[in-house]
Amino acid sequence: MKLYDRSGFPNAARIRIVLAEKGLEHLVEFVSVDLIGAEHKSPAYLAKNPLGVIPALELDDGTVLSESTAITEYLDNLDGKPVLTGATPREKGLIHMMQRRAESELLDPVGIYFHHATPGLGAALQAHKRPQWGARAEWGQQEGERALRGMHYFDGVLRAQPFVAGERFSMADITVAAGLMFAGAAGLAVPAECTALLAWQARVHELPSVKQRSGQGFEAEDLKRLGF
Repeated sequence: MKLYDRSGFPNAARIRIVLAEKGLEHLVEFVSVDLIGAEHKSPAYLAKNPLGVIPALELDDGTVLSESTAITEYLDNLDGKPVLTGATPREKGLIHMMQRRAESELLDPVGIYFHHATPGLGAALQAHKRPQWGARAEWGQQEGERALRGMHYFDGVLRAQPFVAGERFSMADITVAAGLMFAGAAGLAVPAECTALLAWQARVHELPSVKQRSGQGFEAEDLKRLGF
């Protein structure tokens, strides 16, 4: 299989954590996509993933899966023993519910904040952003505030249970972890009063699959091109 991604980016981190959890890294060829250069918007990449985002997983038969949740479902079920997406109907329902909340209330708002309230990934991607310049910064700031509200929400969840969707580590935890990694890179710190969320983050970052990626950050080449 081939995984089209870029190290240091949140959705790429999600799938790399899944691969590590399932012991599948040795089966995958990693193909780095130049996001700052807008390679993901090129005709060649769009032919593989018309939405022009990463990651995308190309299977041995040429099938291409995009969307992190779909890729996670595929990888988690390859061995017939799902552990990240739920083994029972109840588990599956809870995990998918919390997974969606992790995206809509944390990861997506952080992404909008990063791309619209900060310089984001630079000039090459400006033509692909919406809405027009006049409203971008205000919209980005609003989404940054929404991400902070999302952190408070997950803090409340984690005061009642050890993991985001219940009693064990799941796809939803991976998405929240990636969202917090991204938030840190974008300058959105977890509020100090979110003690349950901070304790959960520290505990999850000690998991072998997460630990080696939690401080990975953007590639040195990307940081240099962005002026850092």
